[in-house]
Formats: sequence, C-alpha cells, structure tokens
Amino acid sequence: MKTETIISLENVTKRFPVGEGEFTALDHINLTFTKGEFSGLVGPSGSGKTTLLNIIGSLDVPTEGKATVIGHDIASLSHKASAKLRNHHIGFIFQVFNLLPVYTVFENVEFPLLLQNKTASERKKAVMEALDWIGLADYAKKKPNKLSGGEGQRVAIARAMVKRPEILIADEPTANLDAANAHSILKMMKKLNRELGTTFIFSTHDEKVMTYLERIIHLRDGKVELDERIKNKNQAS
Repeated sequence: MKTETIISLENVTKRFPVGEGEFTALDHINLTFTKGEFSGLVGPSGSGKTTLLNIIGSLDVPTEGKATVIGHDIASLSHKASAKLRNHHIGFIFQVFNLLPVYTVFENVEFPLLLQNKTASERKKAVMEALDWIGLADYAKKKPNKLSGGEGQRVAIARAMVKRPEILIADEPTANLDAANAHSILKMMKKLNRELGTTFIFSTHDEKVMTYLERIIHLRDGKVELDERIKNKNQAS
C-alpha cells in the first residue's frame, strides 16, 4: 500500500511583488503526496499550478510555510544542495521538448547522467535501458529533427527518467501532441509509474491526461478547491 510520504506542503504561501503591492500565487496550501502517486494539478490560468510545481521541484521557495521534498526543507537548501536534489531525485517534462538539436537521441538522454559523474559504461547502460522503456532503442543515433512530435516527447521522458528519479514533474506534457500520441505517452508514463514507483505530478488542462490520473487536485486563486481520488478505466492501462 502506498503510504510513504514523499512531499509535504504545510501552509505553503507564495507572494510575488507587483508594482508597490504583491500578488498571492499560493495561499496556505496543505497537501501531501505519497510514493508512487499518479496525480495532477488542474485549474484555470493563474490558479497557482506552475508556481506549486516550481516549489515541489526546488526551483523556487515558499514565502511562508514549509515545503518538504524527499526529507529536504526546500527553503533551507543552498543553491548547490537544491541543484543536487534536482539532478539526482527529480525529473522534469515540459510541453516543449527542449531537446538539444546538435546532439543525438542517445546524447540528449545521457545529459542528466553527466551531471552525476557516472562512468561511460554506466551511462550507456542507463541510456539504452531508458530508450528501451520508451520503445526507441533503435533511434539512439538519430538527431531530434528526424523525430516526430510523439517521438520527441518520448525522448524527453527518457531523459527525465534515465536517472530513475523519485519524483517526476510533468507540466502540460501532452499540449503539443495529437490524441493518439497523447494516449500513447500517457500509457507509457503509467507503466513507468507502476514499474519504477516514481511519483508523477502533472499540471494540465487536458481531459485526456485527467482520465489517467488517480488523484486530481483542483486549484483556484492559489487555493485547493477540491482534492479528489479517482478510480477510472485507464489506471490499469
């Protein structure tokens, strides 16, 4: 049973200066995420989804409250410690694939491992395993401009998963994909979630994504409006 808490948010508030005043992007958020969850943040633009993901991903810190991620108090981390947390334990997938065009698929997926000082043989094994997960092991020598949109997003997923992170943050990952590719990507993510125990947290407006989620957290005006557990047909896909 999935009971190990991996993320804890206690009264997390985030304010940004605007002119002579300030804007409250997050307003006393209280949430926990357990290991292996497949969850999503949904809500209109400006509801706080991306701000919350940035704090969970140690890209930002709360103005007030406490965010604990894999045992680390985000606000207390130095820049070096925060970067180490991301490099080793958190993967990111965005709607823009951000693949480096001059490098091969293999080299794009390998990049996060270079930051971990792994040996060449360790990197090769991990990269080919990740490419095998996404069904693109035969594409290792291709350049990104030879890939379709769906293939590009698969490579971005492999790059995020190659270090076997405990947490994977996916910000609108299907926004630039057609329906067939979106469902294919989501099924693959769900498979990785089950097999590796990675905690997935999405930010999305996409109804297709929502049909795969086990938990949907509705945000509005920086507050949790509804936190619902879902049972649906795609969870076992």
